[in-house]
Amino acid sequence: MTITAGTLRTGHVGLNVTDVERSLAFYRDALGFELLGEGKEEGRRFAFLGRDGALVLTLWQQAQDRFTPQAAGLHHLAFSAGAIEEVRAYEERLRGLGVDFAHEGVVAHREGAASGGIFFHDPDGTRLEISVPTGAEDAPAPSASAPTCGFF
Repeated sequence: MTITAGTLRTGHVGLNVTDVERSLAFYRDALGFELLGEGKEEGRRFAFLGRDGALVLTLWQQAQDRFTPQAAGLHHLAFSAGAIEEVRAYEERLRGLGVDFAHEGVVAHREGAASGGIFFHDPDGTRLEISVPTGAEDAPAPSASAPTCGFF
């Protein structure tokens, strides 16, 4: 059997969190994920989150400290939206929930790019992005020399 790189896709992402209930509420209420399953046994708390029954994200309560960008591992978690209007709707919802944003409003991925989105943090400080491949042509770029999703 020949293995080709084209057959691999991301199945789901697992995040370590400090408080599974708090993180579950964030990803459910702020981003609209549905709870597919959970474990509530002491020392083994977790939640499976998804859309339309498909697993997208798992939360594992086993972190002692908040996310730190200086540590090896996850850099950020990016979600793709269907249109810039959807990104703006998420921005409005997240602002209403008091979420911490890295940049003011929708920004381009780099100067002159059509792609862009919003960049923000979950309750543990994990860096998140919701973006689209087109529609951000008129949005500012936070840096002229580096990708927006690289340093926030």
